[in-house]
Amino acid sequence: MITGRKVEMRVPEPSLATARVKKHGAGRYRPVSWLFARKGVSEAVATRVHFDASPEAVWNRIMFYEEVPGRTPFLLRALLPRPIRTEGDKTRIGTKVRCVYKGGDLVKRITSVEAPHFLEFEVVDQRLGIEDCIRTSGGSYQIYSCGDATDVVLITNYEAYLRPRSLWSPLETLLVSQLHRHILRGVSAAVFHRDPAARPAVAELLKTQCVPPGGLACTVLQSSSRR
Repeated sequence: MITGRKVEMRVPEPSLATARVKKHGAGRYRPVSWLFARKGVSEAVATRVHFDASPEAVWNRIMFYEEVPGRTPFLLRALLPRPIRTEGDKTRIGTKVRCVYKGGDLVKRITSVEAPHFLEFEVVDQRLGIEDCIRTSGGSYQIYSCGDATDVVLITNYEAYLRPRSLWSPLETLLVSQLHRHILRGVSAAVFHRDPAARPAVAELLKTQCVPPGGLACTVLQSSSRR
């Protein structure tokens, strides 16, 4: 069973800088928001994988999406801004990590660090030009001992604005699960010193012992006010 911790959702107030980024980068998203955006609902997607490595080895290679080397999958390139780098320390509570994208950025504040088992953050500012469609509110990495190996649960919390939810929620879940897979491939490549450009199949990369058949489950954990 995948378990999550309650995360307080904080949506930053619009700023002049945010308005400038929207004007610059939101062109291709604006028609979608005009047609489908409504009042936001809280969503969360979790992905669970199994590593044949110790929790300490996995913890030491944990990375954010913006830190993963190599080219992102096609769906992420097509629908999301391109990540470039991060600036800041993600190992200490209260620190802020600036995640730089082409044409924008977002800022993550570290809210919990329990090495080597738990890392949690909240997004305190997002300026990517997609804020009328989706806004990330936070996420976490949960790392569990599983015999001589490790299970990792990666969770992303976000505010979704596009309706009807029956149409957009499956696409968002697919998009976030692809993002999770990309991150966890990067972690695995770092742990096992593999070439991330090789992009092996998930079945080859992530073995299954303490997780359901298939090795990687993507599940919507919670939502509210869905229509």
